[in-house]
Amino acid sequence: MPVVDATEALGRTVTNVTEAWGRSWIFLGKTLAGLISPPFRYRLFLDQLYQIGVKSTLVVALIGIFTGAVLAVQGVYTLSKFGASAFTGSAVALSLIRELGPVLTALMVIGRAGSAITAEIGIMKITEQLDALRSMAVDPMRYLMAPRLLAGIIAMPLLTGIFITIGIFGGFIVGVGLLGLSSGTFFSDMVAAVDNVDVYSGFIKSVAFGFIFGWVSCYKGYTCGFGAVGVNRATTESVVTASVAVLVLDYFLTSILTRVFM
Repeated sequence: MPVVDATEALGRTVTNVTEAWGRSWIFLGKTLAGLISPPFRYRLFLDQLYQIGVKSTLVVALIGIFTGAVLAVQGVYTLSKFGASAFTGSAVALSLIRELGPVLTALMVIGRAGSAITAEIGIMKITEQLDALRSMAVDPMRYLMAPRLLAGIIAMPLLTGIFITIGIFGGFIVGVGLLGLSSGTFFSDMVAAVDNVDVYSGFIKSVAFGFIFGWVSCYKGYTCGFGAVGVNRATTESVVTASVAVLVLDYFLTSILTRVFM
């Protein structure tokens, strides 16, 4: 009967989603346990910090400078209608520090490094390299997942700082060099408008996004299906899931932090 079939399909979907959600939390618990239990593999952590952080610097800087430039153009265009174009510097800085810096940095790192992590771990799984590690009494959670999670948490705030700094520089070049704003007004209004609360808010968001990046990227690779199709599907799901999670989490963090710091 159609009603029975629909009910079975709904129940099956709810069960599968609940099981996947539970497995992801178990995976996270084991990974966090690997972070605090010896042996500590510092070389693996430094290698992942290089792969995630250093190799993402160029693309983050490129996106940052053009984001700041666009904000300056839009700021001058919008604020000039209210006779407040002098506040362009503060508008650019606050937009980058509180929202665009952490979010865009996370999305770029997820697209560049997150997909690579998922594909790498997924290939290791389908070629039975994870089983080979277990046969040598090496825990994959401690050896593969923990260094990547920790590197993501540390690299994301650093990359966000680079994004914000270069973005403000891009806004300065366009606003002062091309649109004729006063350089003194640009920086003085920015310094007056930006508070420590804004910096703390952006930092907390970047750490949370780094956590999401490492968790989702490693989990999707660890649970990918077999074959090229499985790795392809896992990589796609990793990027989409992490990106959506970042945007959803950004809303809730903005709501919470605004209430806490205001």
